[in-house]
Amino acid sequence: MKKIQHYVNGQWTEGTEEGAPIYDSITGEVIGNIAIEGLDIPEILNYGRTKGGELLRKMTFQERGNMLKKLALYLTKRKAAFYEVSYRTGATKLDSWIDIEGGFGNLFANASLRKLFPNQPYDVEGEPIDLSRGGRFMAHHIMVPKKGVAVHINAFNFPVWGMLEKCAVNWMAGVPAVVLPAPSSSYLAEAVAKEIIASGILPEGALQIINGTVRTILDTVQSQDVVTFTGSAATGRILKAHPQLIQEAVPFTMEADSLNASILGEDAAPGTPEFDIFVKEVRKEMTVKCGQKCTAIRRIIVPEKYMEDVQIALGKQLDKVTIGDPRLKEVRMGSLISKQQVEAVRLSVTDIAKEAQIVYGSLDRIETVGADAEKGAFISPILLREDHPFKNTIAHEREAFGPVSTLMPYKNLEEAITLAQMGKGSLVSSIVTNDNAIAKEYVVNAASHHGRILVLNRESAKESTGHGSPLPNLVHGGPGRAGGGEEMGGLRGIKHYLQRTAVQGSPTTLTAVTGIYQANSAYTEIDEHPFAYHWEDIQAGMSLKTHKRTITDGDIVNFANLTWDHFYAHTDITSLEGSIFEKRTAHGYFILAAAAGLFVYPNKGPVAANYGLEDCRFLRPIYHNDTVYVRLTCKQKVDRDVASAEHPSGIVKWFVEVFDVEDELVAVATILTMVQKKQTTFVEMTAETIASCLAKLTTENKAQWGTLTPQLMLEHLEFNYKICAGEIQDFEIVTPEKILEKVHNTLYNYEKMPPNYEFPLAEKSTMTIPKHPDLETAKAAFLEARESYLAFFKERPEAIVKNAVFGELNKYETYLLERKHLNHHFEQFGLL
Repeated sequence: MKKIQHYVNGQWTEGTEEGAPIYDSITGEVIGNIAIEGLDIPEILNYGRTKGGELLRKMTFQERGNMLKKLALYLTKRKAAFYEVSYRTGATKLDSWIDIEGGFGNLFANASLRKLFPNQPYDVEGEPIDLSRGGRFMAHHIMVPKKGVAVHINAFNFPVWGMLEKCAVNWMAGVPAVVLPAPSSSYLAEAVAKEIIASGILPEGALQIINGTVRTILDTVQSQDVVTFTGSAATGRILKAHPQLIQEAVPFTMEADSLNASILGEDAAPGTPEFDIFVKEVRKEMTVKCGQKCTAIRRIIVPEKYMEDVQIALGKQLDKVTIGDPRLKEVRMGSLISKQQVEAVRLSVTDIAKEAQIVYGSLDRIETVGADAEKGAFISPILLREDHPFKNTIAHEREAFGPVSTLMPYKNLEEAITLAQMGKGSLVSSIVTNDNAIAKEYVVNAASHHGRILVLNRESAKESTGHGSPLPNLVHGGPGRAGGGEEMGGLRGIKHYLQRTAVQGSPTTLTAVTGIYQANSAYTEIDEHPFAYHWEDIQAGMSLKTHKRTITDGDIVNFANLTWDHFYAHTDITSLEGSIFEKRTAHGYFILAAAAGLFVYPNKGPVAANYGLEDCRFLRPIYHNDTVYVRLTCKQKVDRDVASAEHPSGIVKWFVEVFDVEDELVAVATILTMVQKKQTTFVEMTAETIASCLAKLTTENKAQWGTLTPQLMLEHLEFNYKICAGEIQDFEIVTPEKILEKVHNTLYNYEKMPPNYEFPLAEKSTMTIPKHPDLETAKAAFLEARESYLAFFKERPEAIVKNAVFGELNKYETYLLERKHLNHHFEQFGLL
């Protein structure tokens, strides 16, 4: 019998005992066995802390984010195989999409957060704090990765999403993970983990996975570790009280199943769009994942006058739900995860039904499509009705973790809020109303008991992600019964794995520590103008002091006329009495414009564009005939992605200080510039470089990849020069239109062409049959074609030529293509 494997200590392994069987949820067949005996848990945790932790902590946030993005793309290309495995958990295609692609979406979403962090391995939080009147003693908060592991104890219902929504966050923070999927669906988590490990994208030790219940997992956790738990509230409370967690003060985040409520607003009468939205939302949340969602709607709270209408409408919606083999298109709901879960749901429904009435569905009868109801873990949707929800409280206390929900009435909104709160804390609540006053009253008064509140109406419904969908950039968690924890939430989630530390010192010291220039810090004088430096060479504190400029009366008047800004302080000196101004005053924006005129570098260089303005303050007026100068200092560098037709670049934030002749500070601002990065990947293809490479090329040179000979390689390059010179244009662009722009823009990046790329015009260029008699003739023809290409664009600098892969190219883009292309093939034959 196949055993579900674990990946620990850098290798795939199995437990030493026979283990317990895991079953196919649809057919009841045994998928494999799970055994954990023989695993050294303390060693596994320590391996993550040392091997994985050391590598992750050295990476910058940008590197970690790009790692997640690369992993998400890698897994997305292989998603079809995961769907086939997911069907065995009882999940339909939609259910699987939420789990699988929702998990990948968490990787993408967290990857994008790298743009909000500094270009270094640790974060700098908030604003600097001045601790002295002289400005020479200050503090700032930094956040560094914890030197432990993230131990994730996950639930069975979302084996992929549950793993990746947590790991994406701890990886972004620079912390490795040890994941413990629930046994009943661990085979799907195992399948995804195998692809992750095979990709080689993560540093070794960043992910370890133990597929089984390890009751000793918390016995040796340490103070630098973080533990998260998703599952039942009862189990969570037991884990939260573990003596080792208390002894070591280990952060513990709990996300427990909760009795989430959805409220129908009093305005949402039958016949309104909101009524229909409400009924469909409840049906969806009852049946998606067969109701096995910690965010599913368990309590349906509606105005008492609409109870019958909702019951009837919801019954009609549930009638449309076909149950059976999730691989079939006509099936809308699959099965529970296991027969044991079926019995657990039956017991819970029986308990709730002691007070409430079952008004739809049956615990004893089920019709299935394409599957044997006896062999699979199938159950019917169950709707209960509780007409006395204040008197009878089981529906507020007992959860049936399946396609089960309870309908209950309220008399007024205050009652609805109270009923929602009787669940004692939930992950999510929702209200469907088109009355914003009702929405506000519910949200403000109910928020204390819910981690997230969704307001649905006709305006938002079409684009809403739904009641039960946690999103990576929103907090997922809730108070009370829901566990009292928080996961995800964008930056908040990442900071859970970082240690916040207040650092005190001089501004100059804190500039060095944080990598961000702090006001009053010592300046670093430089030899050249700062705008002459590439992004990599610019450092925080690099500074330029400009020459001076006197602001004239004419400057102020002219600026007013140019901008139409005729505020009285600038144009009407007879109206200054009683104001804060003494004389004609320069516009604040003129001061900034004049400052730019003093510090801007006129020559073409690495600074590609002005990117924006932040934190502008005008501290005191500048009058006509006052003289100012500027201090321009690098404040911070922020990396950025470039996908358009531009070269790789980063953002540099410059601290601009405007002083008068008395060295009094007049104005401050932060300007942002887009600064190009150095191109160090490619050798420039000058005539001298090409001649040198050709001199090294003989018939004895062997290709490091591909099947080209030296002569065929040159003939291929000659052919492409003729394309760039417009001599050969009788072909079609083969790149699909939807990705052509993206492919075209890769000419601007500094990434090498991939080896073994199949040239789309290979047959046209006869790349397998030499057309010249020998290599020397091919060299001469290659050089002649290059000269023709250069002459073509010298005579026609505005010309546009067609390329089969990259589309239409101008003169500069053909130069970029030539540089990449020649580097590619000259490296292929060891000439560079």
